[in-house]
Amino acid sequence: MQRVTVLYSGRVQGIGFRVTVQYLARGYDVTGTVRNLPDGRVEVIAEGLREEVEAFLVGIDESELSGFIAKKDVNWQTAQGNLRGFAIIH
Repeated sequence: MQRVTVLYSGRVQGIGFRVTVQYLARGYDVTGTVRNLPDGRVEVIAEGLREEVEAFLVGIDESELSGFIAKKDVNWQTAQGNLRGFAIIH
């Protein structure tokens, strides 16, 4: 099991980014969170089998969100196993 933290930059807040990511997560065997950061970025944390998490990230890249993403920073770690479902953090 793997955990990934992705920080998305660009015009990623105020466009339904979090809701779309949460919706996309339903199509993959991943758990995680998505939240807006005070600096204008969006943080996505996802856990699951590496192949499934990678497919989820490709799903985000290939979605309608792609035009709003200017940059993404990806950091892989070992899964912590403390996530349930896929939640928007407010």
